[in-house]
Amino acid sequence: MNIMFQKTHQRAFGTFPLKGEVLRAAIETAVLAGYRAFDTAQMYGNEAVTGAVLAECGVAREDLCITTKVGVDNFTEAAFLPSVEASLKALRIAQVDILLLHWPTPGGDIAPSLRRLQQAYDLGLARHIGISNYTAAMMRQARAIVDAPLITNQVEFHPLLDQSKLLAAAQETGVPLSSYCSVARGEVFKYPLFAEIGTGYRKSAAQVVLRWILQKGVPINTMSTKPDNIHANFAVMDFTLSSIDMERIDRMMATGYRIVGKNLVPYAPDFD
Repeated sequence: MNIMFQKTHQRAFGTFPLKGEVLRAAIETAVLAGYRAFDTAQMYGNEAVTGAVLAECGVAREDLCITTKVGVDNFTEAAFLPSVEASLKALRIAQVDILLLHWPTPGGDIAPSLRRLQQAYDLGLARHIGISNYTAAMMRQARAIVDAPLITNQVEFHPLLDQSKLLAAAQETGVPLSSYCSVARGEVFKYPLFAEIGTGYRKSAAQVVLRWILQKGVPINTMSTKPDNIHANFAVMDFTLSSIDMERIDRMMATGYRIVGKNLVPYAPDFD
């Protein structure tokens, strides 16, 4: 089974943009809520705090699933492996569970960074490897370049954005998607449909959105600093949305609301 589809790992706690004591408190709350999967990145500047809290949280290392991502500044041959080793040191682990390329290589040639990712895997620095923010075409290219299984393509995924092309590419390539911006940084709460559907299940609008993503076959990353929300975001496995409600939410994808694009990340690809 893909490690991300294990019951305790389908729901990961995302750490961006948290730092310092705010991050420490949030991770401690997340551990108590039941989270065992945690997502960080070199670009977040919070690997050391994340590693310290997880090392001290009382959960056995083998029960944790830790993801980090190599930033584009470290894609060069000289920087790649040293940056991964620095991440492991900061995280206080000998091997990261999932190592992702944070973005496709700016400029379009994705092969060199993928081969360096494969090298990190071959050296045992990562238990699993994957990609993030790749287009459908890039997913196909990556699958052809890398010998090791690519465990995920982590992308913006929520009901206000149609990612059906990426879902189709995931089926075609065997590279599953996972989500970030799972509640569209709060944009979903502007639409009453989600709360309306939630009343029938005694769940919040956010829980309905997260459940919809899971029922699409996509593991979720969520972040909050509020204990009630951290707990609620984890409590989405005890109900199932009906096919009718899934279809009602599907229609919201026509909204076409994208958060992360060239406006925020100039080297972002031309997304599908």
